[in-house]
Amino acid sequence: MVPKIIRFYVTKYCRMANTMEHNELYISRFSAWAPGIENAKEWEEWAQGSREMSCASEGPKIEFTDSMFRRRLSQISKMTIQVVHDLLPVKEETKMLFLSFRGELSKQFKVNKMQIEEGSFLPAAFSFSVFNAPVALASMAFGLKGGYTAVYPINNSIKAGLIVATAMLNSGSEDELVFIYADEEIPEEYSCLVAEPLPPFAFSLLLSRKPGSGSVYSMDEKEICPKDFLRLLYLKNNTSL
Repeated sequence: MVPKIIRFYVTKYCRMANTMEHNELYISRFSAWAPGIENAKEWEEWAQGSREMSCASEGPKIEFTDSMFRRRLSQISKMTIQVVHDLLPVKEETKMLFLSFRGELSKQFKVNKMQIEEGSFLPAAFSFSVFNAPVALASMAFGLKGGYTAVYPINNSIKAGLIVATAMLNSGSEDELVFIYADEEIPEEYSCLVAEPLPPFAFSLLLSRKPGSGSVYSMDEKEICPKDFLRLLYLKNNTSL
């Protein structure tokens, strides 16, 4: 069940977006990270169906961050930081929109397990398990001060997040927005609840209010899952999606 406050904000932004004259997203550039895919050529192979993402718990090394900062980070937080890093440079005041279906699932599981077995948990463990932790950590890693919004979508579709992004750009003073999607490997304890393996991956988009040399995504399109959206980006980069 989607929390009421999240439903409220998504509904509000959807209504705003539906009344706007410009119902398109302009994607200036993008980046992506997934286990088993190392470079742009391999991403192209994945988009064409000749390579698969790996279902693995490994995360990017993010060696550009301080070792004390990254040592306790989860896979989803490391992936989020990596795709934001690969999207740089962006303005310090640029806002970010983070979207995930599972959030800090592995950290949440550990906190729940600690609560059940020990009757309590460490405050630090809880702070790293909250839904918005990955985007908060990314903003800290790169000194981004524009703030962020975290969205929990439904039905394996990122369209609600794209609608929120459209409304944020067209109703605010920002010319650009960083859009981030990330989901990590599902803990083994939850595997019985999943019909098929869901590979961990993340991508980021630099969205603009004005047309540029990048791709265009029409908000009139149907619901779309993250993998299909990313595949479209690689197959139809620099064209209308």
